[in-house]
Amino acid sequence: MEIKEFIVTEEKQNIRCDKFLSDKLEDFSRESLKKLFKEGEVFLNDEKVKPSRKLIAGERVKVNLPEPEVLDVIAENIPINIVYEDEDVVIVDKPQGMVVHPANGNHSGTLVNALMYHVKDLSSINGVIRPGIVHRIDKDTSGLLIIAKNDNAHNHLAVQFKEHSINRRYKTICHGIIHENSGTIDAPIGRDKIKRKEMCVTQSNSKRAVTHFDVIKRYDKYTFLDVHLETGRTHQIRVHLKYISHPVIGDKVYGFNSQIDRPFKGQLLHAYKLGFIHPKTNEYMEFNSELPDYFYELLDR
Repeated sequence: MEIKEFIVTEEKQNIRCDKFLSDKLEDFSRESLKKLFKEGEVFLNDEKVKPSRKLIAGERVKVNLPEPEVLDVIAENIPINIVYEDEDVVIVDKPQGMVVHPANGNHSGTLVNALMYHVKDLSSINGVIRPGIVHRIDKDTSGLLIIAKNDNAHNHLAVQFKEHSINRRYKTICHGIIHENSGTIDAPIGRDKIKRKEMCVTQSNSKRAVTHFDVIKRYDKYTFLDVHLETGRTHQIRVHLKYISHPVIGDKVYGFNSQIDRPFKGQLLHAYKLGFIHPKTNEYMEFNSELPDYFYELLDR
């Protein structure tokens, strides 16, 4: 069991204990926090505390966190589209609906399960749950991902992601007409304080997020966009387009539930271009992916 302790600062006093912990434990859902309080795993000054207790500056909050569930990740013969492979990297074109790596409650059917079957070596830096995974895209976002086959390649690629030098471009169709031919959304993203599994534009506990876009074509009520990521925050494109009132079509979390959205399994967002410096040759490499058929079907309509 992991024990975490926090001291209440002046700026955090007079707020509820459960709200205080939700800000500190961003990966925990509201239901998970409720369970910790119910099971008596949250203490204020070494005494069990109720979720509604208002905190005073200088008080000490301690929480006993359960051991994470140990997952046995197994190789699965799941077909995947390997665009390119050498002794250092693999480029995969992920379909919509596939989770990138296992997590609690989702142990199989992921890209990692498939990679363990089809690829001989994967980097170990991210452990047994995420071997080879340098970056992710959402379950219902399709397109290109780079996988590291060894730790040296992983480290080189991680630096490029940190320095925002990876060229990542997406195509998407959003609601409404964007009148500017191009633009930049520079708005910080953090976890939603009420819906803990969602992200939002906020000044509280957030990180800078920058998204550039160019209009490919305007339709009657929709806009076809080419989007370029400068930063890589969770759900960044989806959150930013919602922020400017042009959510992605098919987005079940941040979008509309209109007639045009309902037939789609998820958001119409495709990572179509991926460019990077090869970790061994130091040469620039770039890959492109065709839009899925459901994009073309909607555009034809």
